[in-house]
Amino acid sequence: MAKLAQNFAKYVIYAKLRAKGIVERPDIIGAVFGQTEGLLGQDMDLRELQRTGRVGRIEVIIKNNKGSSYADIIIPCSLDASETALIASSLETIEKVGPCDAEIEIAKVEDVRSQKRRYAIERAKEILKAMIEEGMPDSQRMSEMIKEAVRSWEVSEFEGLSCGPDIRSNDEIIVVEGRADVINLLKNGIRNVIAIEGSKVPQTIVNLTKEKIVTAFLDGDRGGDLNLKKLFSVAEIDFVARAPEGKEVEELTKKEIYKALREKIPADQVVAEKPFIEKEEQQEEVESDQLEFFKKSLEELIGTRAAYLAKEGEILTKIPISEIGIVLDEFDPDTIIMDAKINQTIVTLAEKKNIKYLIGISFKEAVRSQKVKIFTMKELFGEESK
Repeated sequence: MAKLAQNFAKYVIYAKLRAKGIVERPDIIGAVFGQTEGLLGQDMDLRELQRTGRVGRIEVIIKNNKGSSYADIIIPCSLDASETALIASSLETIEKVGPCDAEIEIAKVEDVRSQKRRYAIERAKEILKAMIEEGMPDSQRMSEMIKEAVRSWEVSEFEGLSCGPDIRSNDEIIVVEGRADVINLLKNGIRNVIAIEGSKVPQTIVNLTKEKIVTAFLDGDRGGDLNLKKLFSVAEIDFVARAPEGKEVEELTKKEIYKALREKIPADQVVAEKPFIEKEEQQEEVESDQLEFFKKSLEELIGTRAAYLAKEGEILTKIPISEIGIVLDEFDPDTIIMDAKINQTIVTLAEKKNIKYLIGISFKEAVRSQKVKIFTMKELFGEESK
């Protein structure tokens, strides 16, 4: 950046040039001065402004590609906002550079002072934290009060949800249950965190999980299980971290937080080890004779690579697994039993066809469904079926 911008420029103009031919830096500088001369009057002439120190040295960075030239033009200045905008707009009137047709577009005009203010605020937070951490023991109470204030300042909002300041910029995020969890993670230096804050997973969280790498970090109790089940049903979770059994994220120490995050496991592994279907809760809704029908039918199919379509506990037909999607409309079943692993594709198909029960060997991947009751050999036969 030009020397003026580093010392006392208030604004920096960034422009992009495209020339239909090869041009050099002197051609561009000449066009900037020559074709804007007299356009805005003597007082706003670029040469005069540069001579009086109100416009700094013009930087030009050129790249040539396939017979054309592309350049970034950087102009620091200490004019006020309206004058800077005039200078910037005058550059877009340039139509030729050297012998070549060209056009210039203003990319942005940066306020150098706002950049410095942001730096000063962030640096002040770091200095304050360092002062607090190095405080004298007899000032412990005051130190804790200031720490709490700093944590409160850092809690941001993203579409109404409590979060850390890095939730927008970081490619990896941590989803927790509530605001208190966010504060505890911020206190311990983790800033890419956002809270669900409610009994239902917000659409904001669902959208974020599609864009970023997501770790669900939840309490080590039944409430954490239920929240993880809800997340699995609607969101795209990549990893799962849990607080120690019986503990909540908001009460963990720094050591416990980092240990839990280090030991996070892939979501697919969670599904494979403990499918996030509430086994007891689901089986309570299904009569015992129906469960016996599922078990008997699945046992008959093992090794056949086939499927039964059934309705109200009666088998309608036996078909190859590859034909399931073709014949569902013909038989209108309420149950699919198959000698195959369950994936999201078959779950989605079952939802569309209003299937109530889907029974398979095991899970091939993490699946999500709010309508279909899913059973595997593990749910039907217990641990011995592994």
